[in-house]
Amino acid sequence: MSDQPIINKVASSGIITLDLEEMYPAGERVVFDLKPLLWQEIALKEDDLRAFCKEHDWAQYTGKFVSVHCSADAIVPTWAYMLVGTHLQPFADFVTQGDAEQLERAIFTRFVERLDPEPYRNGRVVVKGCSKLPVPLSAYVELSAKLQPVVKSLMFGEPCSTVPLYKAPKS
Repeated sequence: MSDQPIINKVASSGIITLDLEEMYPAGERVVFDLKPLLWQEIALKEDDLRAFCKEHDWAQYTGKFVSVHCSADAIVPTWAYMLVGTHLQPFADFVTQGDAEQLERAIFTRFVERLDPEPYRNGRVVVKGCSKLPVPLSAYVELSAKLQPVVKSLMFGEPCSTVPLYKAPKS
């Protein structure tokens, strides 16, 4: 046995680990379903929707991520989603259209758009995989597109076992 100290090559490699799970936008997710507001589960009546919007307690969505959706196969005009969105906007932290999966994708798209890439400039970045939280695949794709123009290299996985994705050309 050698008396040499054990060197953690991963720690001394200068690799920056970016864990989307640690950056997971906190907040309750809510899908606002238009189905209960439909007339005979096939169409939406403007007068009924406007009356509902006037009476509904929109404050219950304060601080939440909300998506407007219709789970029924029905005739729902575009303006109906927009009308509900205008009532949600003063309260909700985020408003979009779609089901729960689409809501999650939209939240992460916004997160990636707002991410400052400068801390990763010229870095060797590993985007950590194996999330316990529902990080959508689209978040990984959008993140790699955002980081590629600024990083020296981009990898996926764990620092001890990565899949190389991109290496900047030497200048």
